Amino acid sequence: MPGSWLILVLAVSSAAALAHAATVEHTFTVATLSWPRICQPGNVSITSVKGVPGPMIEAYEGDTVVVHVINDSPYNVTIHWHGVFQRGTPWADGPSMVTQCPIQPGGNRYTYRFNVSGQEGTLWWHAHSSFLRATVHGALIIRPRQGAAGYPFPRPDGEEVVLLGEWWNNEAVISSNVYADAYTINGKPGDSYGCETTANRYNRRAKFEVTGNSTYLLRIINAALNTAFFFKVVGHTFTVVAADASYTTPYKTEVIVIAPGQTVDALMVADASPGCYCMAISSYQSGFPPPQAGFNGNTTTALVEYAGAATGGQQAPALPDMPHPVDTATANRFYTSLTALVRPGRPTVPLSVDTSMFVTVGLGLRFDPSCEPTPQTPCQRIPVASMNNQSFVLPDTISMLDARHRKTPDGVYTSDFPDQPPVSFDYTNKSKQVVGSVAAALLFPGNPSTKARTLRYNATVEMVLQNTALVGRESHPMHLHGFNFFVLAQGFGNYDGNTASGQFNLGNPQVRNTIAVPTGGWAVIRFVADNPGMWFMHCHIDTHLSIGLAMVFEVEDGLTPDTKLPQPPPDLPPC
Repeated sequence: MPGSWLILVLAVSSAAALAHAATVEHTFTVATLSWPRICQPGNVSITSVKGVPGPMIEAYEGDTVVVHVINDSPYNVTIHWHGVFQRGTPWADGPSMVTQCPIQPGGNRYTYRFNVSGQEGTLWWHAHSSFLRATVHGALIIRPRQGAAGYPFPRPDGEEVVLLGEWWNNEAVISSNVYADAYTINGKPGDSYGCETTANRYNRRAKFEVTGNSTYLLRIINAALNTAFFFKVVGHTFTVVAADASYTTPYKTEVIVIAPGQTVDALMVADASPGCYCMAISSYQSGFPPPQAGFNGNTTTALVEYAGAATGGQQAPALPDMPHPVDTATANRFYTSLTALVRPGRPTVPLSVDTSMFVTVGLGLRFDPSCEPTPQTPCQRIPVASMNNQSFVLPDTISMLDARHRKTPDGVYTSDFPDQPPVSFDYTNKSKQVVGSVAAALLFPGNPSTKARTLRYNATVEMVLQNTALVGRESHPMHLHGFNFFVLAQGFGNYDGNTASGQFNLGNPQVRNTIAVPTGGWAVIRFVADNPGMWFMHCHIDTHLSIGLAMVFEVEDGLTPDTKLPQPPPDLPPC
């Protein structure tokens, strides 16, 4: 009888787990909308899906997500499902000209179809063509099959999505300004911009209503094109419980640091005196030398309002004491304090390595190829981004995945991305970056190329990401499509394997899909290449991606039918 009872319990548990295995279906129409400028009269035309941010997708682990995307905008469009593994569905990953040709204007459409098995937490979706993700983005929430009861932390009383972004008063896709006119929380700029008045203060900022002595799960997403953020709420602290949809050991902190592309899940207890409190974000400027001017130094605010607290006519709540924009110590303390929550049945760090790579990331200088010099106006060198001195260029005739599927890579990409930089030098000390008598930044500007690194199926890859100071030191948020990876260690200066290997966390390292490589430093990541396809790896600062800070992993097929590249869907957009 005890055995029969156990079987009955397991059967009921399995049925409950499968109850949420469903199809979640949406239709996204990407179109031009008129949207109010900030601190300027009139509106600006933006490209979006029903506004900024766009619709939230909610699913349960194991569900199938189907999104019909219709392009009524004037631009080519693709959508990337940031952090979704796309196992068996590489054609749905979304980066333009890597896994698909874009959906062309004029009402053309493409249906993205993928499963979210084995994933839980906060992810997001965004355009992956040009700079459209500035206004084409939204949250993608994957809940445990058991609902909130499946969280490996105390069940919260409520949840809130906190989506951080940037805003340009001219459409970002055509704007030449690197620095945003405003930062936003859930699409709103708050009241700290000089043009805001008391009369419209409360409808110009996002509002989060809480009940006293309740716990809230904040799902924080950084959708900004170029800016990392410090995040605080006056009078409240956080317990981080997940990052990039991977659970963490609970980590208590007063400030959260989040780079472009990353997500953080944090519990916040509403245990302050009833009233209104300021939620705020400010920029973290990781570059060195620090920017002297130009970047947006404003603090964007939202309101945390306790139920029953009056707001009409009140003075604006006090701003939190935000870190200095160049406070790398605070950023590093946050990033290095996170560890994984180890749970039975979840992947652990592979201890043997099949492929070792040392990859420099950063900016160099080259002459503008479009410049025609004269004796009076010589050509100036312009920044170009590269990985191991290769500056990635998207193909323009066929996607890389389609070329691989057709076995016709010639003229589209080569499979010889190097495992090492061409020359070793003092990567992070700008004053010593001279090879012979020539500045290294001029010797290694980045060769324009479309290169992939071929990986055997199921190979374990270890990659050292080494920042450089060829033009200037800066933290680069490197995002890997198709995989999560273990962050074994990170530090400042030049990587030294003899000393760094002793720092490796092989027990419970944090798991990420986007790593903020420390400014003037390095990070070591490890992953298993068990997902056949063409997987983009790139900096999630869009101004760096657009000038070449990217490469592609070409993961070969396995031996079984479910580990081979599938056929393309019939509605795959043509070039």
